[in-house]
Amino acid sequence: MGHYKSNVRDIEFNLFEVLGVGKLLDEGHYGEMDASMARAMLQEAARLAEGPIAESFASADRHPVSFDSETHEIVLTKSLRRSVMALKSSGWSLLGLPEAIGGQRAPMAMVWAVREMLYVANPAVSFYDMGPAMAGVLFDLGTPQQQHWAARSQELGWAATMVLTEPDAGSDVGAGRTKATDQGDGTWHIEGVKRFISGGDVGDTAENLFHLVLARPEGAGLGTKGLSLFFVPKYHFDPVTLELGERNGVYVTGVEDKMGIKSSPTCEVSFGTNGSPAVGWLVGDKHNGIAQMFKVLENARMMVGVKAAGTLSTAYLSALDYAKERIQGADLTRATDSAAPRVPITRHPEVRRMLLTQKAYTEGLRSLYMFTAVYQDPTPTLAYGLSGADPTLARSVNDFLLPVVKGFGSERGYDTLKLSLQTLGGSGYLQDYPFEQYIRDTLIDTLYEGTTPIQAQDFFFRKIIRDHGRAFEHVLTLVEDFATFAHPDDSLLGERQLLAIATTEVRDMAKALAGYLVVAQTEPSEIYKVGAGSVRFLYAVGDLLVAWRLLVQADVACGALHKDNVSEEDASFYRGKIAVASFFAKNVLPELNATRAILAALDNDVMTIEESEF
Repeated sequence: MGHYKSNVRDIEFNLFEVLGVGKLLDEGHYGEMDASMARAMLQEAARLAEGPIAESFASADRHPVSFDSETHEIVLTKSLRRSVMALKSSGWSLLGLPEAIGGQRAPMAMVWAVREMLYVANPAVSFYDMGPAMAGVLFDLGTPQQQHWAARSQELGWAATMVLTEPDAGSDVGAGRTKATDQGDGTWHIEGVKRFISGGDVGDTAENLFHLVLARPEGAGLGTKGLSLFFVPKYHFDPVTLELGERNGVYVTGVEDKMGIKSSPTCEVSFGTNGSPAVGWLVGDKHNGIAQMFKVLENARMMVGVKAAGTLSTAYLSALDYAKERIQGADLTRATDSAAPRVPITRHPEVRRMLLTQKAYTEGLRSLYMFTAVYQDPTPTLAYGLSGADPTLARSVNDFLLPVVKGFGSERGYDTLKLSLQTLGGSGYLQDYPFEQYIRDTLIDTLYEGTTPIQAQDFFFRKIIRDHGRAFEHVLTLVEDFATFAHPDDSLLGERQLLAIATTEVRDMAKALAGYLVVAQTEPSEIYKVGAGSVRFLYAVGDLLVAWRLLVQADVACGALHKDNVSEEDASFYRGKIAVASFFAKNVLPELNATRAILAALDNDVMTIEESEF
């Protein structure tokens, strides 16, 4: 048994009791999959995650992949390879993808829950199994021939990756210099160097790999609008049978040494610079690269948020087990009595605060990403039933929530992991326990696919302002409706009132930032205030939504406790839901008042400081 602890009970609670997915499954909205089958699949995914996949978690960290400079390929340890092949052979990564490429229809909330378990158990392993996701993108965007390649590549187990970042063009994607030259026969030659490419090579775990590459066709304009997306395979292949041919001119030229996820192959990849051309094909039939790549980025950003939530979950469960067994100190009420019996550290108030904070963000972030997944579902019935969102609005809501899941989720996940380590004290710092690796492996989540400041500015400028606040209003109205819908004898009445107050404060924050943006039309420097306040605003929205999802769960739990024949185990589970929602509402939501005051009083002093003064 590896380090990983799944929480299938909480996943099932969200799917079946909170979101009501079971009814849709049993009505046949997802083909042959019914609720019973879905539950069995979740249990099976958990067994795979806790066993073969988690098995190499520590060893892959202590013995990272190596790079063979002669073959330009990476080399895996035997234990890591076993974990990779266990994941690939399971076929789980095809869940939720088009049936035309071998996928299986499933609610997207369930899809992401399965991915949480499989990828968090050993994050490095997931980068060797990106072929199905990228094949899904190619199938969605590609020509009929490329759709054939997408489907056939998955039958053959090909790997894949997205290729975006360049050494001198990180988050400034439009500054990319990789170029594409039309050969006049339907192919293009790609030339340039890309950096930080996760899964740039997968060693001997797949016979071929294809890259989805952003490059600028010769003569195209500057900026992101001049970029196009290309399909570039590691090996040439027969376009019908996909039988492999000679090596294409794309080579890994370096592998990064990192502080975490050390066996994920983060590569420098060179195109057309090693003596042979890197031949590629334009994805689809038009130059629309940045919009196409965003389909890949959306999936990646969701995965980062899910990974952060899932890592916090397994850390919390391990910290909780430790705290129950660790005997230290007397109860605080008898602290001065040297004869008082020693108690488990779960009896100490600060330890309880740390545990409840971990539980709150663990279960709140999971509930938030699963709620977001509802708006990604190709079956619109679920989103419409939950919130009345039609497919167009559902798309906007998903866009709105993704920066919260990724940006806020990764930051809160990382920060709260430190409480998991703190629960163990000095022992948590040792490699005897997985916490120090969790922290190193999770810090990257705040950087992947756009740093938190980038996520925050995207959230405000694109997902609120450019959307004219439509998705923002839709979600906040759902929160307000829940906050104000209560009976006088509602046991959560006080918490609902705190939620209502916090919702008003978040609206005020948005108005303050929008006000700075309006003034910036005549006084450009006012836009600096938006930049300075956007991360705080993202955090505030995230805490509001976590509080809401926790209280929704608590409301469901209250109802469940009034049913007949509730087992004591289930009763404890439901009481825990109520307790943690109340704790979060009382201890975190009041902090939003201070954030509102700070955003309302922002100045530009930070921009007037000379660089020499830093």
